[in-house]
Formats: sequence, C-alpha cells, structure tokens
Amino acid sequence: METVIAFHEVDDVDHWLSSPKREEFLEPLGGTVRTFKDPAGSNRVGLIFEIPSRAALEEALQTEAAAEAMKFDGVRPETILVLEEG
Repeated sequence: METVIAFHEVDDVDHWLSSPKREEFLEPLGGTVRTFKDPAGSNRVGLIFEIPSRAALEEALQTEAAAEAMKFDGVRPETILVLEEG
C-alpha cells in the first residue's frame, strides 16, 4: 500500500465532509481515505489516501468520473496539492 496526502480548498466544508463521492471513487481502486478539515474554519481540507497503486490513482484522477466527483464535492481543482511518502 502507498500513502498519499492531498490538500485543497472546497466551496462548502460540511457538504464535502458528508459526501459519499470519495468512497465511491476509491472503492474500485482498493483504497481507503481519511478526511481532515482546518480547525480555524477556512475552506481548506485534507485527505490521507491508502492505495495499492499511486499510478492507478493518478490515472483515475484524470477521468471524467473524477472531474464529476470533484465538481459535486465543490473541490477547487486549482488548489490541489498532493504529497507522496518519501
């Protein structure tokens, strides 16, 4: 398993936290995700992904399904920062 951390901003933190889209998106990849929010109340959120293959995740993130999930969740794509374990 590989661990990846991602940070980004969303339009509505509560909507993003309650959305089922992350699990729907990751389930076929065999991954899990933990969510985090900024305790200061900004629109910044974070994720820790545990995934079998980072390459498969990167490929899946380029699909229309990923774009639709991000749009549904109110993700601001221009703010995404992904960190890999090193």
